[in-house]
Amino acid sequence: MLEKMPRGLGHALRGVRAGFEKIASEDRAFAGIADTIALSSSAFEDGGSIPARYTADGEGISPPLAWSKLPASVAALALLVEDPDAPAPEPLVHLLAWDLPPEPGELPEGQLRSPGRAGLDENLGKNSFLQAAWLAPDPPTGHGPHLYVFQLFALDRALAFATHPSRGAFLRAIEGHVLAKGLLVGTYERP
Repeated sequence: MLEKMPRGLGHALRGVRAGFEKIASEDRAFAGIADTIALSSSAFEDGGSIPARYTADGEGISPPLAWSKLPASVAALALLVEDPDAPAPEPLVHLLAWDLPPEPGELPEGQLRSPGRAGLDENLGKNSFLQAAWLAPDPPTGHGPHLYVFQLFALDRALAFATHPSRGAFLRAIEGHVLAKGLLVGTYERP
């Protein structure tokens, strides 16, 4: 959707960004929690470019993820992917998933539902476009590179929601139940 923004407008908005300090793991409720989970992807290195295959310029499927170094008492995992470089007051939510099993320690590519593609859709919350799905990176043309922050939270309990929760409802539900967290940052800039 943001690819339709004219290049000139994207360039004019280069300095307008939500800010890294507004991502969930930097929130006062989670900032002091140990960042000990090793979160990685076979598709890109931490700080590296996300291949177009996983973006709105490609197939738009969710990338593969792997994790290790979980706390022994973890009951479930929750994953939140945010873009703090979106030209908006708050980071853009690309994925909100909960009750991911700690084992086998991975999430294969395309495992999560995305618009127009099948995949797991239970235990998915609303992305910023109000869909319970993976929202592929889609930065405005001319806006420059965007960070996509994959935040994995180890929880001491499973979560239950009656409907697909928003970011706010999700964060309220995990507050006080996060044992550890891990971050993986990918970048993408529309060519």
